[in-house]
Amino acid sequence: MQDVENEWNEKILKITMKIKEQYPELSKFLNEMQVTIPDEKDPEVTVKNLKVYFESLTSLLNKYILEQEIKSEAK
Repeated sequence: MQDVENEWNEKILKITMKIKEQYPELSKFLNEMQVTIPDEKDPEVTVKNLKVYFESLTSLLNKYILEQEIKSEAK
């Protein structure tokens, strides 16, 4: 189980670094993402939570890239 958690953490780190380095304008959204705001007092980090967070980062990035492509095609 720890190996799976480490894999998700590594994926999250990679996509977070990509966002910060290649798309710094999105960095402001990283701290605002709902999944990073716990609903519980002492939330447990689970593989499911990590997966959901990774997917939300991926979605944010992909949506932004698509929007940029559409804007550049419209010019």
